[in-house]
Amino acid sequence: MNPRRIWIMFLARNKEFFRDRAAFGWNFAFPFLVIIGFGVIFSDQHTQKFTVGVFPQTGTAVEAKAASVTDAFLQTGAVRLVPIATLTEGLDKVRLHKIDLLLDTTADTPTYWLNSDSPNGAIVEQLYLAALTAENAVPTNRHEINGEQVRYIDWFFPGIMAMNMMFSALWGVGYIIVRYRKNGALKRLKATPLTAFEYLGSQLLSRIFLLMFTFGVVWFGCDLIFDFRMQGSLALLLFTFFLGGLSLCSMGLLLAARGTSEEFASGALNFISWPMMFLSEVWFSLEGAPQWVQQLSWLLPLTHLLKAARKVMNEGAGFADIKLECGLMILASVLFPSCAARMFSWNE
Repeated sequence: MNPRRIWIMFLARNKEFFRDRAAFGWNFAFPFLVIIGFGVIFSDQHTQKFTVGVFPQTGTAVEAKAASVTDAFLQTGAVRLVPIATLTEGLDKVRLHKIDLLLDTTADTPTYWLNSDSPNGAIVEQLYLAALTAENAVPTNRHEINGEQVRYIDWFFPGIMAMNMMFSALWGVGYIIVRYRKNGALKRLKATPLTAFEYLGSQLLSRIFLLMFTFGVVWFGCDLIFDFRMQGSLALLLFTFFLGGLSLCSMGLLLAARGTSEEFASGALNFISWPMMFLSEVWFSLEGAPQWVQQLSWLLPLTHLLKAARKVMNEGAGFADIKLECGLMILASVLFPSCAARMFSWNE
């Protein structure tokens, strides 16, 4: 491996990117437009079904009801029940706004917990009390916990940045290399001393540099507008996105190792990226989704990036709290390029 050859290809790819003004501008314009649009639309609170936790419940669905869960409450059509195994788990989810209300099915008297800083919790409470009154239920036991408000824009921002990073990584690496192979550029590079590992390494380094540069600019600009509430370390958040970018770029390299058709590459990239958009919690939480859906999401690199980033930004997590997600991203960043280098073809 020759570092000088890697450096030359790294510079060449960066110059090509910066000279393509349309692609360069869109990498900044797209996340800005989406974040600002959602920030305006959801400036108060996002609209969706309210999530109500019920404990002690195990499995994937709430199987039993008690005095706390009434038919009138369920018939409002505005709530979704989520099983919670323990009170500690439920209180933590209420504190972090992952659920809006927590109900206890073991008590004879309807008992519930809510976050005093949650507007959604206040609305669900009124729906719940109205349902109890309609059924002439006994008085309730109301418990209140405190927790710092997590705005929707604070939860949503890591998702839109990760999605932008995903598209830029997959298309900026996978599609570009296939295009080079198609137009014969790789065949010319084959005649040089450049090895497959050096070429792929330079593409990976170039793209991760551009991804982090874009992330820094967009973060600074949006933070001036929305004043993000960073609970954890900004350095750890940057490190998390760096690992996420590496794993996504590595996936793009694996796809580009043998692809010869731009049409096939485009279809394959869409096949990979669109499921990640919906199963990796970019737009919405999978809390309460079927268990197999949540398990499937763990196969996607974008899931690990978002879980780690949101833990750091919204929960103040340290490295020890996200070591599993970081480990999986590092594994993908090592495994995919190694396989891509072995499979790589210079010719069509």
